[in-house]
Amino acid sequence: MRDEQVHVSERRVALVTGAGRGIGRGIAVALAEHGWNLVINYRADAEAASQTLRLVELAGGRGLLVQANIADAADRERLVDETLGRFGRIDLLVNNAGMAPRRRVDILETTEESYDEVMAVNLKGPFFLTQRVARVMIELVTAGVIERPQIINIGSISAFTSSPSRGEYCISKAGLTMVTALYADRLAEYGINVYEIRPGIIETDMTSVVKEKYDRLIAEGLTPIRRWGQPEDIGRAVVAIAEGYFPFSTGEVIHVDGGFHLRRL
Repeated sequence: MRDEQVHVSERRVALVTGAGRGIGRGIAVALAEHGWNLVINYRADAEAASQTLRLVELAGGRGLLVQANIADAADRERLVDETLGRFGRIDLLVNNAGMAPRRRVDILETTEESYDEVMAVNLKGPFFLTQRVARVMIELVTAGVIERPQIINIGSISAFTSSPSRGEYCISKAGLTMVTALYADRLAEYGINVYEIRPGIIETDMTSVVKEKYDRLIAEGLTPIRRWGQPEDIGRAVVAIAEGYFPFSTGEVIHVDGGFHLRRL
């Protein structure tokens, strides 16, 4: 699993996928502010990832940049290997990396290529990265290297909200909810709790293309809390889990959506 001569970091280590910008950056910085070291995974934007690293270091953490596409098996393996090579441990995995369809089209026009690409990044990648990291965590717990490791999946209100112009995204996020449940069930015996954080309308690059639409809907009361969510809101929720404030919960879905999920009359 790892070279016995590898130095093991005294600080807890979090591996955050898609941490170059947006929600992932908010998570990475929030964890660094609470004493964590970070593995900052990104797919393509090295400049943005380097900025995240600077922010992590300013917050008092140490960081490692790893370019990897989580949809690719070899990249996932290298991501884990580089994490262990640098820090010797993984205490927290945050499956945050995700993508929207490259084009929003009616579900009657969705292509297999778009479906396959979105599902590979949003569902297949997290499933198999979690599998790989969970095996590492079990070994590290058994060896007494780490205690109480955790896994967090970043879902979406799209898991239960129909958007027929991006059906493949909705399906991928609904599937991620079951991934959370399955791994929560399977890993509980090892003391590994698994959670889903379900963001609502968060101000990121992904949502910038529909900003005017959601500005209007939020102002009209789409969410009881009438503002955009920020990456920092998700970061705070991750920290609450990472710091152990939900020790008797696993498989839990935590809504960070301004109350969007409430059924209202």
